[in-house]
Amino acid sequence: MRVYLDNNATTKMDPKVLEAMMPFLTEEYGNAFSMHLFGRETGAAVSRSREEIAKLLGVLSTEIIFTASGTESDNIAVRGIAKAYKNRGNHIITSNIEHPAIKNTLKDLEKDGYEVTFVSVDSNGVLKLDELEAAIRPETILISVMHANNEVGTIEPIAAIGELAKKNKIIFHVDAVQTVGKIPFSPKELGIDLLSFSGHKFYGPKGIGALYIRSGVRVAKIITGGGQEKKLRPGTTNTPAIVGMAKALELAYANMPEEIARETELRDYFESQIVEKIPEVVINAKSVERLPGTSSITFKYLEGESILLSLSYLGIAVSSGSACSSDELQASHVLLAMGIPAEFAHGTIRFSLGKYNTKEEIDYTVEQVVKVIEKLRILSPLWNEFNR
Repeated sequence: MRVYLDNNATTKMDPKVLEAMMPFLTEEYGNAFSMHLFGRETGAAVSRSREEIAKLLGVLSTEIIFTASGTESDNIAVRGIAKAYKNRGNHIITSNIEHPAIKNTLKDLEKDGYEVTFVSVDSNGVLKLDELEAAIRPETILISVMHANNEVGTIEPIAAIGELAKKNKIIFHVDAVQTVGKIPFSPKELGIDLLSFSGHKFYGPKGIGALYIRSGVRVAKIITGGGQEKKLRPGTTNTPAIVGMAKALELAYANMPEEIARETELRDYFESQIVEKIPEVVINAKSVERLPGTSSITFKYLEGESILLSLSYLGIAVSSGSACSSDELQASHVLLAMGIPAEFAHGTIRFSLGKYNTKEEIDYTVEQVVKVIEKLRILSPLWNEFNR
């Protein structure tokens, strides 16, 4: 059996999404920025897709620009705000569990003279609001915080952060790559000024993302070229992917409450089985609100890479952290920030469920995880020392 439990990294494209994209991969291939008939047809499809996405998010279609990925959306937002508001200040606030798309971008901006405060989180990965508020300065121009953590699934107090940002007249950017299409929310109601998301996280195509920019917020250009996407993201419009992302989001919203309930039940069942059958395990962020399909489990006295590769050999795909930093062998910065000791952080695996996963797959996974952990612990000096 092949079981895919790495849906936080990417998802399988829904067949209905591919069906919606096909005409624009074959017959309707005009450049959406061209004025002739072919261009007007594809341009109309892009406009319809923009309007559909905006409607689902409760924003204006003019507030949506298309990008190539969540990472590009994050860069346009963070670098664009830093550049646009540099005369007002040079201080940016974020959390210490951000995705590399934000963390590394801000570290890069530090080299250009910007000051960044990395606010800490508690043992569940929840940002400390009092620390964030204390970090605000007169020269603070931007707060950038992820909506839900990609490794442990913790959902952050975005509404409260939005209130602090508005009160202090600070631009508020949210990396919502893990939440758009998974849980319902309104950027406007949460006080969000800029919102990044990506189509392949909710069963759409890869290579397409978007950025919501609230009307009135200034974002400077960081890419130069033509006039596409309000000159913020120039380049030939990726019409098939845009149409696919809009269709994927439409499908996600059509069945969202039921899917949230189903994935939550399946995740909770999976975790209960693991805890019952394997000693010395910890379910991370279990006591706070999490993404419905995310389960981060620490298997003490083991190396996560060995667990991951053993499960992969058995046809089960999981992750030891963010796919964007999976080539790094050091312990996850997210888990370390949560206070998990490095030796235990190394033994943490992320299981991320999606709409195509079944109970049969979960039962198979539990069975194989039990066998893998038992086998690896027999070989583990740390486990043997613990049990002496």
